[in-house]
Amino acid sequence: MPTFADLGLSKPLLEALTHLGYEKPTPIQEQTIPALREGRDVIGQAQTGTGKTAAFGLPLLDFVDPEDGDVQALVLTPTRELCIQ
Repeated sequence: MPTFADLGLSKPLLEALTHLGYEKPTPIQEQTIPALREGRDVIGQAQTGTGKTAAFGLPLLDFVDPEDGDVQALVLTPTRELCIQ
């Protein structure tokens, strides 16, 4: 099983994941993160609690430039519960 580093995430993001206690990516993260980092469109389907939010959110965070004040991403959610995540 690959590590988050194997998926190509940035060092600051890897440090944050370690600090939060994340050790290894879940299967949905393993499959989607590389494709999203390449700029490909992804439709991912997995059971509740498998890490789908991080699967889509981590590559997004890698692309956002905190020094740039412009809107860089828009996240749409189908429910209020998912929005809170």
